[in-house]
This record gives sequence, structure tokens and C-alpha cells, in this order.
Amino acid sequence: MRRTADSLAGFVAPRVGYWYIRLLHVTMRLEFRGREALDRARRESGQYILAFWHSRFAMMPYCYPGQRIAVVISRHRDARLLAEILMRFGYDMAWGSSTRGGVAALRAVVRRMSKGFDSAFTPDGPRGPRRRVQAGVIVAARLSGMPIVPVAFSARPARRLRSWDRTLVPYPFSKGLYLYGEPMRVSRKADEEEQERARVSLEERLDRLTDQADEQVGLPVEEPRVEAPS
Repeated sequence: MRRTADSLAGFVAPRVGYWYIRLLHVTMRLEFRGREALDRARRESGQYILAFWHSRFAMMPYCYPGQRIAVVISRHRDARLLAEILMRFGYDMAWGSSTRGGVAALRAVVRRMSKGFDSAFTPDGPRGPRRRVQAGVIVAARLSGMPIVPVAFSARPARRLRSWDRTLVPYPFSKGLYLYGEPMRVSRKADEEEQERARVSLEERLDRLTDQADEQVGLPVEEPRVEAPS
């Protein structure tokens, strides 16, 4: 019985999610600030890597103005539901995460980038810690030579779910805002120390952008994350 219920949920949830996001896109007042960073990255490098916190994924299918993008996504059950939604928007999947199948996912996404794809990461997924950048996106930037463009989204009115990442779900007819940060690069020759500095820098940029997006739409910023043990 449980297996049947899970199968039904796996069939219905992606379809409901897809159409709800489409409804939001039609009814919301969306604003894009700093999107010229994508144009600059395209001119200078040909391709780029988008990075955004897992909690803001609901409207991220519309943050990307290009045609070909590969999303690094976990094989975790919850992530597979998200993948089903993204594939309906025409996104390509590179399966894996920093904790499971990570090497295979990085190889897959770097291969796709060599064929002209952009890529996207939720660097704190699939299960956290919340708003803590994991190493995969930094390694992908180093191997591919492509810049990372951080992007944040917020909306008001919206609801924060009681999930591990505090997923933000906008309401129809709400006001939404996308904020894009400056592209950042990771040298192909970066050693472990340099990669760690890049990881911390990306984390700080994403935090700053996300908090700014919340403040600018008038939404209270997220509560502070629990710091990792030293």
C-alpha cells in the first residue's frame, strides 16, 4: 500500500508542481536586476555556471534565458521530484551530488559544458547543511574554466516551508525579484586552499544576494543557519 501511495505521489507531484510554477509565472510581477552579468559571462567565456540556494529553486526555471543547460541533481527521492519538474521545462540532468555519485555528476556536467551547455547547481543540496556551499560547484568551475554566476530569488507574499532548506513558495499574483551577482572564476590551477577560499567567497555572495532579495521585496530574511562545527 505504501509503495502504491509513493508511486502515485511520484506521478502527481511533478505535474502539479510544474503547472503551479507556470501559474506563478503568468500571474506574478517579476523583476530582474543585474542580469547583464549573464551577458557579460557569455561574451567573455561562452558559457557559465548558475548557482543558487536550494530554498529558492521554485522559480529558478525562469532565471535562465538560454537554450541549453544541465542541472546537477541528486538521486535522492525528493530531488528526483524536482528533476521531473525541471525536465518539463527542457532542462537536462546530470545525476549525482557531493555526497552520492558526485564524481560521475561532475564528469557528466563538464562533458555537457564541453558541448556548449551551461550548467546550474544548488550548492547546498540535496540535503544540506542549509546555505552551506559544497565543493562540487567549485570543482566544476575549475575543471571547465567557466565562471560561476550567483543568483537569488525572493517574492512577497510567499510561504516558507518547514523543510530542511526553508523552501520559499510564492503565492500567485505576488511580486518576485531575481538578483544576479558578478561572475566569479576559479583558476584551473587552483590548489585546495584556493578552492576553499573560492567556496567561502561563493557562500558569502549567495548569502548576501539572497538576503538583499528578501529585503528588497519586503520579506523577513531567513533565520541564521546553524554553523558547521569547527
